[in-house]
Amino acid sequence: MPQDRTVDAYVASLSGWQADVVRDLRQLVRSAAPSAAESIKWAQPVYEVNGPFCYIRAFKSHVNLGFWRGAELEDPEELIQTGGEKMGHVKITSPDAVKPAAFTQLVKSAVALNFTKGDPTKKATK
Repeated sequence: MPQDRTVDAYVASLSGWQADVVRDLRQLVRSAAPSAAESIKWAQPVYEVNGPFCYIRAFKSHVNLGFWRGAELEDPEELIQTGGEKMGHVKITSPDAVKPAAFTQLVKSAVALNFTKGDPTKKATK
């Protein structure tokens, strides 16, 4: 996958339910974080405000809505899976698993954490 691909091309490369889910997630992220920059990084759509806060990635049997600070996000519905101290993702296995209200809140919270704590890809200077 070339690094210069666009998010439109990424979405167009998908088919079936995954294409629908990625389109829906893209619209949700853009609505919840209208000032976010959208680009392809690490071969996936990445959204940034004061550093990256979330990404969308299609896999063979699911789609991830991932968060750089997933382990820190308030997650009342316990949707986020984490495997470490920072990143986490919501694993979506069908269009019915998209939860617009919950996902919108996660995106807004992720943006807020980037404003509070800075770019999650930079080392803290304290």
